[in-house]
Amino acid sequence: MTHARGERSALCDLFDTLGPEAPTLCAGWSTYDLAAHLVLRERRLDAGPGIALKPLAGYTASVQDGLKAKHPFPELVNIVRRPGGVYGLLPPLDEVVNTLEFFVHHEDVRRAQPSWEPRELPGELERLLWRRLDMGARVMLRRSPVGVILHRLGGGVAIGGAKDGPKVEVTGKASELLLFCFGRQEHARVDLTGDPDAVARLTHASLGI
Repeated sequence: MTHARGERSALCDLFDTLGPEAPTLCAGWSTYDLAAHLVLRERRLDAGPGIALKPLAGYTASVQDGLKAKHPFPELVNIVRRPGGVYGLLPPLDEVVNTLEFFVHHEDVRRAQPSWEPRELPGELERLLWRRLDMGARVMLRRSPVGVILHRLGGGVAIGGAKDGPKVEVTGKASELLLFCFGRQEHARVDLTGDPDAVARLTHASLGI
């Protein structure tokens, strides 16, 4: 099983355990909303652009609500379990594109629940997450108001954010750094070092792809 399929399966198992009304770290979304989003992303290409483009977000939201109206939650979860669209036809593409997507959304559900603790991830997955972060840090941190230096425990440095002004150093496992850079700053287990004002600005910045 690939990492993408493993995270997909684990997320769906968690959906089944928690039900449709559990909270997530996605603002305003329940587990039902997140499941509908994942189905839309893979199987409704007409509505996909609205995920990133605000002028199209209204249509995307209406399609997502329509999926919830059409499919009971267990049915939506079963659809999520199987890669859809081009990802179902091209498993290597599923691994390239969906490993980060399903890892982050799996943690969005896990870390919204009480008494959560970080998982101990396989070393291979931690290394893969670091490679993706190393390549994408500048994009993920492009809206940071301060410079950011990422320090991976075990070795590795990546930079991003503002080129001028104060810098904040962020240290942690690759998985935690990735969540931080995906905009889950308050739920990432990392250490931040720098000017207190710069740290506060980074902590509350809108980060992510």
